[in-house]
Amino acid sequence: MSEQVIRPDVRLEDGPMWPVACRSCSALVEVRKSSWEQTSIQWHADGLRVCEERSATGWTEDGRLFGGCARLGDSIRAAVSNGDLPIQSSDPMPVNTDPDNGPSGHGIGH
Repeated sequence: MSEQVIRPDVRLEDGPMWPVACRSCSALVEVRKSSWEQTSIQWHADGLRVCEERSATGWTEDGRLFGGCARLGDSIRAAVSNGDLPIQSSDPMPVNTDPDNGPSGHGIGH
């Protein structure tokens, strides 16, 4: 039987997470944009407490699901547009060809 080899996760070595503050409530999160369509967000306790959209859903730390914060999504897009948040992929921004679904058919690019 061959021995299983476990490779280390080195994604953050190539593209670390960057701090982004919500322009609405100032919730601070860490973000990594792998591409225009994929965004990784790391929430911390302080950001969870101040996010207005999370509070409005009744989200608690006991595991209630939260689909995402539209205002934070806007803040992330602004950070990319301003050059404050790099995108790991060099692919150009997708063109919106379906006005009913928004850019690339996805919310903030998760």
